[in-house]
Amino acid sequence: MMRITVTGRQTDVGDSLREYVDKKVSKFERYYDRVHSVDVIFDVEGGSHRCEIIVKADHHNMFVAKENQEEIYASLDAAVKDLERQLTRHKEKYRNRKHLTGRNSDNARLGGTASESSPGDMQTEQPEGEAS
Repeated sequence: MMRITVTGRQTDVGDSLREYVDKKVSKFERYYDRVHSVDVIFDVEGGSHRCEIIVKADHHNMFVAKENQEEIYASLDAAVKDLERQLTRHKEKYRNRKHLTGRNSDNARLGGTASESSPGDMQTEQPEGEAS
């Protein structure tokens, strides 16, 4: 279960904006299922709307996106898009760091690379006296 907090600094956050935030932010669990809490902070700076989203996940991972736009909904959409990219990238890195497969894992353990040698490149020696 993910906790969502919506805060407005120098601006009023209405019910329609809260519902829109819930709809957009609830998608984060699709990108990374270990999200614990999401803090969404809206602010007005000189006529532009600023949206800051802070996502807290397992292992003290924290993801932050800040966007300034003319409209408050546009700033939220841009910040959500940025966080979707961050969460997807983190999940891929986390999932793939332990799973080296095939001959790359053997060469990585031995300190070589996959392009240095392959089983097809090896030549077999034949004992003397035998013709091929």
